[in-house]
Amino acid sequence: MSLPIYQDPIRNLMLLQTNWASQLNPVITNSLVNGILLQNIALKTGANVINHLLSRQMRGWILTDIDAAATVYRSAPMNTQTLTLTASAPANVNLWVF
Repeated sequence: MSLPIYQDPIRNLMLLQTNWASQLNPVITNSLVNGILLQNIALKTGANVINHLLSRQMRGWILTDIDAAATVYRSAPMNTQTLTLTASAPANVNLWVF
């Protein structure tokens, strides 16, 4: 995905479009920016399988909030549908998945 550049006889408009695209395309294509916030996910002790809702191969995840003293880690390979997290104690978490 990137910004389209529309052909126009006005040279300054073409230069502006090219400049905007060069500035914004790295942001638009960054997988971290194109993520989803999953809120209030209840983790039980042990393995938890979570549908990440991305409809594509997941690249990573960030724990953005947790309400208990627990260690949380990924315990299965990333795939196109689920994220498997193992928790050392029950906890409610928010996750940014990308």
